[in-house]
Amino acid sequence: MKGVKPLILAGIVAASAAVHANNLDKVIDKSSEINKSAAQSQTKIDKIADSMQGRLQQFKALNKEIDGLTVYNAQLTKQLNNQIAEMDALNESMDQVSVIERQITPLMMRMITGLDQFVALDVPFLTEERSKRIASLKEMMDRADITSSEKFRRLLEAYQVEVDYGRTIEAYTALLDVDGQEREVDFLRIGRLELIYLTRDGKKAGSWDKETKSFVELPDSAISQISKGLRIARKQLAPDMLTLPVHAAE
Repeated sequence: MKGVKPLILAGIVAASAAVHANNLDKVIDKSSEINKSAAQSQTKIDKIADSMQGRLQQFKALNKEIDGLTVYNAQLTKQLNNQIAEMDALNESMDQVSVIERQITPLMMRMITGLDQFVALDVPFLTEERSKRIASLKEMMDRADITSSEKFRRLLEAYQVEVDYGRTIEAYTALLDVDGQEREVDFLRIGRLELIYLTRDGKKAGSWDKETKSFVELPDSAISQISKGLRIARKQLAPDMLTLPVHAAE
């Protein structure tokens, strides 16, 4: 019996060791599962962290873009307000232009009438040319395809031409009734002071008399100076002193 007890004790120890080994294996397996699960969880956490970091960067980028759009919209608002102010100013200017246009048309008509009367009372030089210019101005006023500004510009040009006549000399050829016969003569215009003619054969000369409103004959002694004046006006001679009969104004 003494030999049996050690055997029983050894069996118990062996059985106990087997139980412990089995439990240890289970613990190890469970620990492995836990570690595996923890690794999987950590992977998920890392992915979530990366996703959150990416979204944070997107959020910051969107905020920066929103700030830029806010500044841009503010600038556009200023430009739009300026354009609205300019449009208001243009509308006001257009209204003023309409008022001016209504006022300037009667003014231009009066200016043309005044110019026509002036030419009729003036020394009768270039009569046909000046009459055509006035007729053209009158016709222009009836045309709708010409702006008021262009009409006014042309009218001022006509006035300027008349002003220039008063400070220039000119020679031209035209027909004139001389002693009841229409003849071709050379005219010498000296400003508006004198209008003198000389027949083409150089034998007869005359000048415009403002008192009688007709041409009066000049003495033969004036013919050489008139001829010289014609050549100077045509730039065939250098400017020089002339001795010509002048009708003094009263």
